[in-house]
Amino acid sequence: MRWTDNHCHLPDDGDRAAEVVEEARKLGVERLIDVGTSVEHSITCCSKANRFEGVWATAGVHPHAADEGIDGLETLLSSSGVVAVGECGLDYHYDNSPRDTQRQVFADQIQLAHRYQLPLVIHTREAWKDTFDILDAEGVPERTVFHCFTGGPEEAKSGLERGASLSFSGIITFPNAPELRAAAALTPADRYMVETDAPYLAPVPKRGKQNRPGWVALVGAGVALARGVEIETVATESWNNASTIYRFAR
Repeated sequence: MRWTDNHCHLPDDGDRAAEVVEEARKLGVERLIDVGTSVEHSITCCSKANRFEGVWATAGVHPHAADEGIDGLETLLSSSGVVAVGECGLDYHYDNSPRDTQRQVFADQIQLAHRYQLPLVIHTREAWKDTFDILDAEGVPERTVFHCFTGGPEEAKSGLERGASLSFSGIITFPNAPELRAAAALTPADRYMVETDAPYLAPVPKRGKQNRPGWVALVGAGVALARGVEIETVATESWNNASTIYRFAR
């Protein structure tokens, strides 16, 4: 089985990143998307994408860093190895940046995704209505991904109706996530991906440990159980869907 970790955060230390990438490769993870969370961090992600085979980067400003602004972000979108705008969106759980600033910075990055015809990677937490309202106002980019999807069937339907894809993380393996598993079950076979969000959200049975991209197959197993299919099916479908979103060769 071949796997794509659709969303992870590799160590910034180059030697440590090399170890993590090599471990993942040995476990069948042939493609990793290293996701930027600020302009400065996105620059680091670009550097790693250019250094490691099978690693690509996104460039974006996370809602936690929204008050830092997006100056300099646009210049990164033409960089080698950058395949998406994000992660960006709204986080009303922590409110590390003012909500009005989060909303404006999210809208600005949607516009960049349109301008550069790149996928949009969305982070949304406790902010579904505003997230959908802003997407509707700005126009949903053709290739849009709800990363670490945490909603239930209703939120899934709302995202899917807007043409977005859903990316499932290790949360799908948690005992207290039946609504998430129901969302995974109703998602069309061509509209989902899998991710680790490493170093966060390690899947069962690794829960409580620092997550690793090499464990994305455990997420795939959780998705397979929720969808009532074999893990090989999830590996193939999620691989093909990532190829479509990021325009990778299959």
